[in-house]
Amino acid sequence: MNSTNSFLVFAIAVAGLCVCASDVRAQAPGAPGTPYPDMPAIAPIGVRIGKYLDVPDSARGPAVDPAKGYRLQDLGGGLYMITDNAYQSMFLVYDKGVVVIDTPPNYAKHLPEAIAQVSGGSKPITHVIYSHSHIDHIGGTKGLGGNPVIIAQEETLKLLQRAKDPNRPLPTVTFKDRYTLRVGKSVLELSYHGNGHEPGNIFISAPKQRVLMVVDVVFPGWMPFRRFAVAQDVQGSIAQVEEIRKLDWDTLVGGHVERTGTHADVEMQAEFYSDVTKAAADALASTQPGAGLNPADATNAWAVFDDYIDRVALKCVNTLTPRWQGKLAAFDVWIWDQCYAREQSLRIE
Repeated sequence: MNSTNSFLVFAIAVAGLCVCASDVRAQAPGAPGTPYPDMPAIAPIGVRIGKYLDVPDSARGPAVDPAKGYRLQDLGGGLYMITDNAYQSMFLVYDKGVVVIDTPPNYAKHLPEAIAQVSGGSKPITHVIYSHSHIDHIGGTKGLGGNPVIIAQEETLKLLQRAKDPNRPLPTVTFKDRYTLRVGKSVLELSYHGNGHEPGNIFISAPKQRVLMVVDVVFPGWMPFRRFAVAQDVQGSIAQVEEIRKLDWDTLVGGHVERTGTHADVEMQAEFYSDVTKAAADALASTQPGAGLNPADATNAWAVFDDYIDRVALKCVNTLTPRWQGKLAAFDVWIWDQCYAREQSLRIE
């Protein structure tokens, strides 16, 4: 199985149930046999490879060596990205040890091997930085062993205290707004920009290497994971994309997908977010609640509202499909979710 297919299988497993744009006609109200026969059809989504559209070459990254289960990308100055082409994290090698930034359980067991591969031997992990609290990004920390200094934003500490997960040891150093880590001749600048993906999710900058790591906010070449990467604050996540656009960096590590990102990738995601915002807003303004509803359901308030939400989301999807299909990998997988999430956000926030 190639790395792209591996990522799609992974995404489906995590999501549990994928409502893809191509499936909406069969699953949403309005399909044959459902209560809403006047539900508009969804726009066709191109030629499929199996269930999903093929992934554009622009979204692909170098292959992972199956014997290793990971690949390394040299970011300069002792900084490396490690990835299995589904998750991404980093580590920084300096004269006395190593700083690890995130420990995805998918490949955390390979971190010592990867570090030895580039450092010429075994170096101690002196520090671990948590990008945020989620287990899929830091759940391999305990398995690293040792007694590293663990650094995180203070909201991450609160969430981990609540989680009580032994695989995610509590941070030993926390900060509110900014923190500078100096190790040897290297510097990492950590900053907090408010809630977006979740409270405590930070920006990690390596100024010498001109690298910025922000996890679960930008997905280079790909449609973001469902519902704006399950952002707690959709508006906040969109705002952080705009912040990333303005910062001075050359390489972006986003925590997911097959390759690192460029400013062009951030521009494309910002453009998509602008388009989905407009499409959802227009759909909200132009969709009449109850239009086409089965009269038998007219006294069921939840049925009326569900029909309205589905019609708004469908109109948003149909607006975006002609422009965006084929531009973002997995557009067809998550477009329904993005339209639904943006409609909800605009309507109630």
